[in-house]
Amino acid sequence: MPETILIVDDEPDVSDLLVYNLQKAGYKTVTARDGNVALQKARDEVPSLIVLDLMLPQMDGTEVCRHLKADSKTAHIPIIMLTAKAEEVDRVVGLELGADDYVTKPFSPREIALRVKSVLRRASGKTAPAEILKFGDLTIDIAKHEVTLKGKVVDLTATEFKLLATLLERRGRVQSRDRLLTDVWGYEGDVDTRTVDTHMRRLREKLGKVSDYVETVRGVGYRFAEVP
Repeated sequence: MPETILIVDDEPDVSDLLVYNLQKAGYKTVTARDGNVALQKARDEVPSLIVLDLMLPQMDGTEVCRHLKADSKTAHIPIIMLTAKAEEVDRVVGLELGADDYVTKPFSPREIALRVKSVLRRASGKTAPAEILKFGDLTIDIAKHEVTLKGKVVDLTATEFKLLATLLERRGRVQSRDRLLTDVWGYEGDVDTRTVDTHMRRLREKLGKVSDYVETVRGVGYRFAEVP
């Protein structure tokens, strides 16, 4: 069965372009033109991924994202945001709310298809090592796609999970932002490295005191301490 993508955009030309290219890439598509309809379709269809425009009538994309992540039925669904270049603040808010990625308008159809494929791959956990990683009270169970801290489950998005697993697997070694974009996000080329910083900030907030072991190497990237 093809994976279902929910496309949320009130511009018919943009929506039709996304539908055509994602169907061409082998996905099933469902569309919504406003935030309220998007929430209902997300609950009814439970799609594999949502492409969400930030500028929507009735309810903007960040509010839609907030509702999706607060609902246990839809919280696990990866979200790619569509933003205009002038919407940097909203884009950062969306990432902090749990969106997995963003694409800036105008975009190329090929870029959208690649981003969707990359986010779905991360969400499935196919690129993660098949093992259990431990660091003090922190445990990452790759097979279960679960992180626990002192026995309590830490609620992470698919991207946050892959980012943490990658850093912990390579503990003691500095990972540049560009390297993380390639290995965690699956991107190569000219991509805004602030994406890494936004996700890292959110990840640190969820890790509590363990975040002290996630070191920032100024001007380079990040490193997970070698020992607790």
